[in-house]
Amino acid sequence: MKSIQVTELDHIVLNVKDINRALAFYGDVLGLKIERLDEFRAGKIGFPSVRINSDTIIDLFPAKEAAARPGNLNHFCLVVGKDDFSGIVDYLNGHGVKILNGPISRWGARGRATSVYFNDPDQNEIEIRCY
Repeated sequence: MKSIQVTELDHIVLNVKDINRALAFYGDVLGLKIERLDEFRAGKIGFPSVRINSDTIIDLFPAKEAAARPGNLNHFCLVVGKDDFSGIVDYLNGHGVKILNGPISRWGARGRATSVYFNDPDQNEIEIRCY
């Protein structure tokens, strides 16, 4: 594989100190639709999300869940097509990139997809996924 083609931004994950404050800001101030709040409040999932558009969300991780990652950005997620994803592990390894996790099924802006996690040279975590 010569290179991959990223087609869109799927989601970013923010570490937030106060989930209610974050939900009020993104929901009330910015007018984004809050998703998965009932499941979060019931303890069924670890975080709620806010939707930017049909293909892009922001996940809001409570700080206690994200204590291991310094800063506010937990990770961001890029989407690639099936042809690019089929050899993604070998492609990244061939470029000296260590896989942190995956391939693994995860929830995203358009539902379940298969993801691989790795760091950029500055240790920012990136997720690449394919629906």
